[in-house]
Amino acid sequence: MALINIKKANIYQLNDNLVLKEVDFRVDEGEFIYIIGRVGSGKTSLLKTLYFELDIDEAEEAVVLDHQLIGLKRKHVPALRRQMGIIFQDFQLLSDRNVYENLIFVLKSTGWKKRSEMDKRIFDVLSDVGMTDKAKAYPHELSGGEQQRIAIARAILNKPKIIIADEPTGNLDPETAESIIALLRQISQTGTAVILTTHNIPLLDKYPGIVYRCADNSMQEVTNDFNQFMVEEELDDIETDNEEENDEESF
Repeated sequence: MALINIKKANIYQLNDNLVLKEVDFRVDEGEFIYIIGRVGSGKTSLLKTLYFELDIDEAEEAVVLDHQLIGLKRKHVPALRRQMGIIFQDFQLLSDRNVYENLIFVLKSTGWKKRSEMDKRIFDVLSDVGMTDKAKAYPHELSGGEQQRIAIARAILNKPKIIIADEPTGNLDPETAESIIALLRQISQTGTAVILTTHNIPLLDKYPGIVYRCADNSMQEVTNDFNQFMVEEELDDIETDNEEENDEESF
């Protein structure tokens, strides 16, 4: 079943700058999808259209969770977002509340009423991410990896159909990053689709999924060829760095 079906869509940034042309992107239940590409290639803008922060006005089709995005009324956005979990690179936990309070705040704001049911759900998600012993800890008392695990727990509270993660391992050391990808992969195997942007290419081999690449204002599936593209981009980056160093030395 298609959770997301986008055909021939143009993706714009907030300043009306066109970043991706004629995007074709389909996501089915339980799929694990990577989006790779350089900074500024349109990855984050695409994600923002999926969780309704940026509008799509030009597309042959743009359907997310059975809702047509073109002309979507803002009053429908909160209900749609409740079917999603969103994870950010910088965690975005509420610093003045402990882990339990962060999670119960989300449940209350999404319509949960019974304290016993909320407590059980919080215990369940903390168990899922291996953090039951941190319920009373404040964000500043947690490591980066622990904060990201809590962010994942928050994202799965309402049993979302889709998780969208923008560089979820960007601020983490390699070992912790791997544990986060493994956790998201495990979540996808329960039927929740996971879409994440990343620069951590070695993990794509270890935790396989469908791979899309944003480059030159387009997005293409490169599942079988992503290593080749990333080597080319790394060489280009090295050449650019060398050119900048040579320019500095010439002064």
